[in-house]
Amino acid sequence: MNLFVIGDVHGCYHTFQELLQHWQPQQELLIQLGDLMDRGNFSPETVALAMQLAADHPEQAVFLKGNHELGMLRHYTKIGGPTTWLNWGGNLTVQQYEKQPALLGPHLAWIQERPLVWQNDHVVVSHAGFADTPNPLSEANADGVLWRRGPLRNVGKLQVIGHTPTLDGEPLFDPESNALNIDTAAVYGRTLTGARISSTGELLQTLSIPTHAVDSERGR
Repeated sequence: MNLFVIGDVHGCYHTFQELLQHWQPQQELLIQLGDLMDRGNFSPETVALAMQLAADHPEQAVFLKGNHELGMLRHYTKIGGPTTWLNWGGNLTVQQYEKQPALLGPHLAWIQERPLVWQNDHVVVSHAGFADTPNPLSEANADGVLWRRGPLRNVGKLQVIGHTPTLDGEPLFDPESNALNIDTAAVYGRTLTGARISSTGELLQTLSIPTHAVDSERGR
């Protein structure tokens, strides 16, 4: 089964819906690499859509945790110490959930269960990637898979990551680390990208959908 990996959505619900039209559930495993919420205009709707997809396709849809999921969890649960999440887009997310308060509890419970990594023998997907650092799976590690900015380690398989927006709205491949960054800055008015990848790590296609104007004012 091929993979269809989607980058950082950040509340760009309508753009996410359009990109999902290219996913082939009978032939592909959907993996979204985190940061479903914050900064865009439709965080609760985006999380609700992801939850529905995961429920409808339990064997074909995987949603990973990003640093914005972690920030949201820490803000509401007070577990893991103080966070500056409100300053990185959380304020808008709080306002959106205040209009739909019944969604907050179920959404937090689902977000808490998100894994940090998906991998097989040829591909590894995480939010920010594996670097040369101890404990890369520690959620508190500033160079771990939720937070890393900068060069990654070549782990002997294709790494697919997001977290650091590319500058031109296009995916960016680093041959030295064998890493493909598909955070193409949807919330900043560029594109939301999906990468179609074979189970053996061959990049088959990238699809980049221009951000719908209704999803975010940040790129205007």
